[in-house]
Parts: sequence; structure tokens; C-alpha cells
Amino acid sequence: MDGCSIPNPVFGNDPGVLDVKPLRTLSPMFPAALPLGFNTFTPPEAPSLLCFSPYGSFATNSAFPSGFSSLYATCKAPQSCNPTPVDPVSVNGVNRAAHIDELAVVNGSFTDTEYSPSLSTSFNGENGGTVMRCLTSGGIVPGGSKKKKSKRKRPKKVDSELLMLACSSHESRESVEVVLMTFDALRRRLMQLEGAKDVKHRPDLKAGSIMMSKELRANKVKRVGQVPGVEVGDIFYFRVEMCLVGLNSQLIAGIDYVNYRFGDEDDTVALSVVSAGVYENAEENVDVLIYSGQGASSKDDQKLERGNLALERSLHRGNEIRVIRSAKDFSCPTGKIYIYDGLYKIRESWIEKRKSGFNVFKYKLVREPDQPDAIAVWKMTEKWRENPSSRGKVILSDMSSGMESRPVCLVNEIDNEKGPAHFTYSTRVKYLSPLSSMKSLQGCLCTNVCLPGDANCSCSQHNSGELPYSSTGILISRRSVIYECNESCRCFVNCRNRLTQKSSPLHFEVFKTKDRGWGLRCWEPIRAGTFVCEYTGEVIDRIRTNEYGEEDEYIFQTMHADPTFRWNYGPELLGEPSRVDLSETSKPLPIIISAKNVGNVSRFMNHSCTPNVFWQPVLYDHGDDGYPHIMFFAIKHIPPMTELTYDYGLTKDQVGNEEAGGSFGSRRIKKCLCESSKCRGSFC
Repeated sequence: MDGCSIPNPVFGNDPGVLDVKPLRTLSPMFPAALPLGFNTFTPPEAPSLLCFSPYGSFATNSAFPSGFSSLYATCKAPQSCNPTPVDPVSVNGVNRAAHIDELAVVNGSFTDTEYSPSLSTSFNGENGGTVMRCLTSGGIVPGGSKKKKSKRKRPKKVDSELLMLACSSHESRESVEVVLMTFDALRRRLMQLEGAKDVKHRPDLKAGSIMMSKELRANKVKRVGQVPGVEVGDIFYFRVEMCLVGLNSQLIAGIDYVNYRFGDEDDTVALSVVSAGVYENAEENVDVLIYSGQGASSKDDQKLERGNLALERSLHRGNEIRVIRSAKDFSCPTGKIYIYDGLYKIRESWIEKRKSGFNVFKYKLVREPDQPDAIAVWKMTEKWRENPSSRGKVILSDMSSGMESRPVCLVNEIDNEKGPAHFTYSTRVKYLSPLSSMKSLQGCLCTNVCLPGDANCSCSQHNSGELPYSSTGILISRRSVIYECNESCRCFVNCRNRLTQKSSPLHFEVFKTKDRGWGLRCWEPIRAGTFVCEYTGEVIDRIRTNEYGEEDEYIFQTMHADPTFRWNYGPELLGEPSRVDLSETSKPLPIIISAKNVGNVSRFMNHSCTPNVFWQPVLYDHGDDGYPHIMFFAIKHIPPMTELTYDYGLTKDQVGNEEAGGSFGSRRIKKCLCESSKCRGSFC
């Protein structure tokens, strides 16, 4: 590494704490401020420290997509680091304010690169050889003798409202959620396009590459400790998601680290680790993780370099390390879910002989106190799913009386109330008129199942020529209405276009909240785009709504343009027009459903001004567009035991305007208790 090496440690029979010196690294530099809007999702309080490291933050492997930055160029040190101040305008006599060019140092030689996340170079060696990305002005590069000036090209502009939203977003949590929502919209659309062509690629990597190339990511500043906008317990279905929000910048390797100047010396410290089940990590204790060092070879001892060295130095520095644990994805046999488990510190390290006879580094990480119990909750719900009777505080083991595929527990851990008011549980909507008198839908002639890209499938043509769901049962994008296959169709019942007609596979739990009555949550993690449930009840006319509106708190009306419309805002990044007509989705539908006397679990979903569930009109048993089934889908990834909420509708001012126009009857205004940062204060 730039002529620097360290001897291999001496492995003895007795494990011991290692005391090593850091690898020689380049000194940090401070650039001039970047142009306004360049660092779209980086919080405004982030510092401008730039660090140069011989290690790429994304593993430099030919299998990785182009468009990913080989290093998060900036890092934020812990407050205890006390870095030596450096003149941000002039470094080594070079004016930094003029402009910033980017060079890549590959195995000691310079190559030109564009000022973009892509790094088009060839790599060799187990970890890609020595790669350094240097920001210079005037060609002076620390640690090198060659001098070459490269022109910086501006990133391509995204001419869409999405980028405008991103640029105007200053709240860290909102920035993270916008990034993740945009990524998943891209991934779903790419999956749909490739499914129609019967192409098997990695849409997650391609979507991540597009996001990087458009500079649509959060927390570009590499930092020690907590990442703004990322909360303990957040879940991710792809490692690239963690890269995009700055939680962990490694696509394959488990240890994320950075070089930093501590006083008069440079050092390498670990930022985060991913325990993905590749190594022999001990995870039985929810507050302790025994983490194995990196180096997957079973024919050699692990070496004290790269991530292993960073962990060893973090032991001596005592800095906090983010820990991401993994769990099996129950919805995908080969899939994993990554759970952010919070901040840990390394307490000790030792050398241990693995089963193959070779030595491996071991690190004991202990969880910092006063953090949410993410893994404890995860393991608890896993136990409940295996044995529902192990759930405590249960009032009723199955309030659906067997109507749902999984029992619906009724629990109260707040007070002594024995349950909600009586109602009849039903998984179907009761219409005013019999279905036989309503407009019918044309059926498809598919002999087995409906296939993407089949121009002869009439159900596909009803949905603008594309199937609305993926092969794994995920909604691709929100539409004004979705047409599913019906009784007239020749396709089998396992056709992907019959998704919402099947019972939900989720373990629901109706629970008593502290201040909002009864609520709904789930024992499983819910992936974005997953079908949650249908809003069932009795379809009523507007006269009854006017007469009993104040007494009936279980009325569903499509009274406003759902703010979660941006959920499927992403095709513009692929050069496609918006796939949903906002004017159609904003039109109120005549259907009004009351779940006061008849309903299912959906009647217990509370309101939130920043919900995690949205409603989608679906037709399958009749063709009357004004009276569709109201289906709920997950807006984002939802961890287990998170309350499920949707946006009820109008605010106090909006209701006044609607009533003045004679659109709606008398409605009781309620104070909103969602505690969201964007709480509107009231709803009805």
C-alpha cells in the first residue's frame, strides 16, 4: 500500500490482546465549500473534513456496478478526537478556493476520473489493490510525485420534482426516507422491466448505481457514531440501501472504516460492522456481539490489516461503532434482512483458532446503554411466531375466530380494559347492492398464470399493459385503480395478479395504546410495497354519513389526494414520464365504508400525518370504478411491533372548505396525537 507494509502478527497458542501501530496514511485536507445543492442529502451541520485512505469504502470488485463511489470522501470524527486545525483555504501553499479536481491513485499511478461517483479503473488483489481518491487543486497530491490536472464534469441534472423535493429537504429523517423510497421505486420498476424481458439481473445494484450517479443519497459525510436520520431498529433488505443512507458503505465486506488524524498521528478506526452470517459470530446475547475479523480464506491466518486493523485501533481509541445484525427473510428463502442495532464499543480482542486450524481475530463488542431494544424485540417476535401461546398479556388469542390465515391477538399492556366495543368480524365488504347487479369485468384467457409482457392478457391491458405486482407479491407502483384477475379469468388462483384476494400472511396484533385507544401492529417485518390488509365493513350512503358521522369513528372516505402519492415517484430517473395521473388519484370516490358494526383489523389502524401504510383502490369482483376495494400497502420497510398507521384525511380548515361546498356532512374534528414532526394538529 503505497510502499507501506506491516509484519504479520505472531500467532501463539494463548490468545492475547494485540498492541499494534497503525498503517501510515495520508494527511487530511480541507477543501473549499462545495456549490449549493451539490451535497443534496448531507445535513447542513456536517463538517468539510476530507480524508484520504488506501482503502475503498465500496469493495473494489469487478462484480460491483459502475456508478458507486470507491470512497466516501468525507468523515466526521468523534468529539473527543480533537483534530489539528487546518487552513481550509490554503493547504501546503495551494489555494483550495479556486476549484476542486479529482484524481484516482491506482497502485501508485494517477488516472483521470470524472467528478462523479463512478471510478472506471481496473482492480486486482483480494481487496482490489491500493486505491486512493484524492481531491486536489493544482495537481499537488500528498504522498505522490506525479502531477496531472483533470477537468471536473458536473453531475447530470435530474429534471424532476423528486430532486426539487430532495434539495428542499433539511430534516435528516425525511432525507433518509426520501432516499430509501426513491431507491425502492427504482428497484421495483427495474424489476418490472426486466421481468417483461425475462432478464435476470440485480435491480437493487442497478437502482443504487443510478442513485449514486444522480447524487441522490443521504449522509455523504463519513462519521463516527450515530448517523443522522437513521434510527435504531431500522431495517434494510439490501446492503446498497445502507450505503445510500451512510450507515455502512460496504457492499460485500463487513467492516466499514476510515483513516483520521488524531492530534499529531494518523489512525484507522472502524465505523460500523455488519454481522451477516458469513463468519462464526456469536450473537446469542442481545447486548454483546463476538465479531470475527475479515479474511474469508480457510487456508491461511487472518492478517492484521484493513478492517481488522481498524477494529483493533478502535479498541484502543474507544470510539463507538455502529452494529448491523442480520436475520432470515421469512418471505424469501435466500433473502436477509439487516437490522440496525445501535452503537457498540469494543471491549477486548483476541486470536482464536478456527475449525480449519487457522487463526482468526475475535472482537467483543458491547452495546452502549439507553438505546431502543431492536434485536431483543426481533427475537421476541420470532418466538411468538413459532409459538403464539408464548405471547403474554393476551386478552383474546384470535379475535378473528379463524377467519384470518394467522390468529389476531388482542393484548393490553396499558390498563385493565378488556377489549374494544363489540363488532362482527368480517373479511369482506358488504355492498349496498348485490354484486350481480354491478358492472362486470372482462376476464383474461391466460391458460396458466398471467405473465409480464404478454400483449394478449386483457388484465394486463387494463393495467396500462403491465402487471401491477412483482413475482414476489410486491406492488410496483401506486395507480388510480388496479384491476386484478377475476372469476371470468382462466388463469389459476396462484396468479400473481390475484394478490389482494388472498388472506394476508401477517401475524397481526390489536393492542391498547397509551392515548389513542386501540391500535394495530404486526409480529413480522413488512417490506415496502407489501399488501397489508383490506378495509372491510359496510358500504353506506352519504345520508347516513351526515346523520351519524359524529358517532361513527370507523368511517373511511377518499376525501383528499393522498400525500403518499410520491411513493412511486421514480420512473423519471429512468427517463420515463410519471406513471400516475395525479388528477385521477386526487378525485374523491363516492364509496364510503363504515366499520363500526362490521369490520376486520383495518378498523384499528390509527391516523398519522406521516403514515407507514397507504390505501390503493383495487377491482376484481365487479367493474364499478367508484366502489373499489380499499387495500392497504406498506409505504416503507416496517420493523416488527411498529404501529401501522395511515393518513385519515382532511384538516380542520380543509373540512370547513369542503362543508361550505356541500361535499361532506358534519364531521367531528379530532386533535392529532401522532407526534410526527409534520403533524398537522388535527384530522377528521
